[in-house]
Amino acid sequence: MIHLTQAQLRQLQRIELELLVEADRICKKCGIHYNIIAGTLLGAVRHGGFIPWDDDADIALLRPEYERFREACATELDTSRFYFQDHTNTPGFRWGYGKLRRKGTTFLREHQEHMPYDQGVFIDIFPLDNVPMHPWKRQWHSLQCYLLRKFLWSEVGKMADKNPWKRAIFRLMSCVPRDWIFKRYDAIVAAGTAESSRWVRILTFPTPTRDEGYLRAWYEKSAPAAFEGVTFQGIADYDSYLTFKFGNYHELPPMEKRKVHPVSQLRLIEP
Repeated sequence: MIHLTQAQLRQLQRIELELLVEADRICKKCGIHYNIIAGTLLGAVRHGGFIPWDDDADIALLRPEYERFREACATELDTSRFYFQDHTNTPGFRWGYGKLRRKGTTFLREHQEHMPYDQGVFIDIFPLDNVPMHPWKRQWHSLQCYLLRKFLWSEVGKMADKNPWKRAIFRLMSCVPRDWIFKRYDAIVAAGTAESSRWVRILTFPTPTRDEGYLRAWYEKSAPAAFEGVTFQGIADYDSYLTFKFGNYHELPPMEKRKVHPVSQLRLIEP
């Protein structure tokens, strides 16, 4: 495993900033609404840029905007420097969201070396889907999301999980055809577009609450967010969102919780 030096981490962050700028450029040109979220928004509010130990960056779009962004990448993306991946255009891709990556780089996370697609430095592009309002439907929806996440993760979990019994279970789960899993994923997405909801979520990510997800209103109202000297689009009511997600987000976590993702192969370039 590679332990990133501070110089390598900072160079990685500069490449991710380049990716954020490209995503923002496409969204502005095409009138697509997005927000920086999670640790990226926290970094903007608390540090004015990247959290010093953070090695990734995230943006999110409500599902219709995500689909517009995905389609825009086919015509507007600077393909001399970048490429976009999700399960619709990348064979073997097993994540329920997209990744915008930098050409000429390598960023292999531990236990993902065997995944059959290019793995350059990336930022995550998350679609947000409706959560059912009815309590029983919401619980069933939550269970389906949990199962989807585990089945998609199984290709990595069969090697990454520390528990040998769980590795064996993931090995069995990984035999389920990827296309079948995404057929179910697409059905859940389609069902979500059929009704409105005050809650949304990333289908294949856990949420701070068991069932509800995040308030749609947080993602609908945006405000300029300064990040590494660049202005991006961020959640206007960032205090409520960050408190919901992180608790007392003003307080730095203890050193043992300031983790970066294990990396097995790294190749960086000057952005």
